[in-house]
Amino acid sequence: MARTVKAALIQATLCESPTSPCEKIKKAMIDKHVSMIEDAAKQGAEVLCMQELFYGPYFCCEQEIKWYQMTERIPDGPTTKLMQELAKRLKMVLVVPMYEEDITGVYYNTAAVIDADGSFKGKFRKIHIPHCHPGFWEKFYFKPGNLGYPVFETRVGKVGVYICYDRHFPEGWRALGLNGAEIVFNPSATVAGLSEYLWRLEQTSAACANIYWVGAINRPGTEAPWKFGEFYGSSYFSNPRGEIVAQASRSEDAVLTAELNLDLIREVRNVWQFYRDRRPDTYEAITKP
Repeated sequence: MARTVKAALIQATLCESPTSPCEKIKKAMIDKHVSMIEDAAKQGAEVLCMQELFYGPYFCCEQEIKWYQMTERIPDGPTTKLMQELAKRLKMVLVVPMYEEDITGVYYNTAAVIDADGSFKGKFRKIHIPHCHPGFWEKFYFKPGNLGYPVFETRVGKVGVYICYDRHFPEGWRALGLNGAEIVFNPSATVAGLSEYLWRLEQTSAACANIYWVGAINRPGTEAPWKFGEFYGSSYFSNPRGEIVAQASRSEDAVLTAELNLDLIREVRNVWQFYRDRRPDTYEAITKP
């Protein structure tokens, strides 16, 4: 009998003005996502990931200390606790991208992984931090991640996370595969005219090259007052052959679900022996500064 998992991705437009107080924005977005997670549960979802920095706008298009108010401790902050309760009630694995405070003044772009029994499994901190294009001033907000490429054993299988800009770096995708990932989620906030042509290429290529399932999430719409670009949604699932099996719309809120056959990983790896034929002894140059 095939080992299948019903997975879900959420893409959601901002439902509160960025000029509002941070707590008001945060509450509105959390309330919206809780409703969408419950909708996913009604559709039978067993594992779900939300978009990058899910409880706020993509504030990195400006450099304002106001947004430091969006940080929380993980796992001791209120959003992690809320999501643990929700995961337990719905019997769903949740991947929750948040703005993490480690110590005062040290902040990370992080995703918490919560198992279907409500237990906190761990977190991934975004490794690669961009600061090279107008509107993506992330080094003002985030320290580069220092937890490596963990893979979390959950009720649905082995789950890995890569965040947005990370997807441009193939080394981390491979590290997640070597660490045993069966499903890798990539929550993102990316705009048309910059990387849209890469959206269908990079993550499907990563799924194919590393032979696991990928869930790619992007927020939709524009966010006033900045409007520096259109977040083009188009969240999707790619199978281990690099084929898109389900995709959301470009501009609307969506709860996208798909059945993931995890047995397909073994089937494809028995044909394409990329892991067997690796030559790490020849790769020294790519690890040099």
